[in-house]
Amino acid sequence: MNKKTKQKTAFVIFRILGLLVVGILFWILGFILYNGIGVISWEFLTAAPTEGMTAGGIFPAIAGTLALIAGSVIFSFPVGVMSAIYMNEYAGNGWVVRFIRIMTNNLGSIPSIVFGLFGMALFVNAMNFGDSILAGSCTLGLLVLPLIIRTTEEALKAIPDSYRTGSLALGATKLQTVRRVILPMAFPNIITGLILSIGRVSGETAPVLFTVAAYFLPKLPESIFDQVMVLPYHLYVIATSGTDIEASRPVAYGTALVLITIVLLMNLLASALRRYFGRKVKTN
Repeated sequence: MNKKTKQKTAFVIFRILGLLVVGILFWILGFILYNGIGVISWEFLTAAPTEGMTAGGIFPAIAGTLALIAGSVIFSFPVGVMSAIYMNEYAGNGWVVRFIRIMTNNLGSIPSIVFGLFGMALFVNAMNFGDSILAGSCTLGLLVLPLIIRTTEEALKAIPDSYRTGSLALGATKLQTVRRVILPMAFPNIITGLILSIGRVSGETAPVLFTVAAYFLPKLPESIFDQVMVLPYHLYVIATSGTDIEASRPVAYGTALVLITIVLLMNLLASALRRYFGRKVKTN
């Protein structure tokens, strides 16, 4: 077998594997869409659960999920970006930075249920936040913080050093170089970390179970210190331990479909922001 034949064979194998992955994804989405589309209605999206969560809607869970996504992003995104800027632009490459990177990677591999237990011990009990949006947002923010730090670092490393030296040679300070040159150029790729973090936060169950999620709470929160229903935990409850599992099964599929749709819309919004900032960098 010559090199050209080997290359064609490898390309065929990679293409088949890629199509297989895409096919599995569409099969899962199609299965959820087929089983869940029948319960989607305006009432389902805007009403509270009734009759032991076998009827009514899931609006409190939708609102709770969006609140946790927003809260975790507000907490983790600035901290993660600033941490990455410090490590890549200011701290050099000493043993301290290498140690921080190792710890960040280890933090990213910790199971989410451990974050849930830590969040319950720190935010719920030690800091007296109670089971609340604030405690859940902080816990989820810690969960995705390593992801944001690593993606931001890679985005900053992708900027050639010639831009840094050129800016400094023109008389700009280090802070001005980072704020006006490096960060705007890297920001489209930094958004990647935001996209990935939104996708992970919206689907987590274990951390919210210990810090914020309510089994049944058919009303909207009034402050960040209130409990909320969230879609992942609501889906788990009605699929495994509801009052009538068979009757609530269509609601479970509908909830899964809404959750996937929210993740998709969030990713599309973040991707649109990435393209916008990318075009802005090119025009400047």
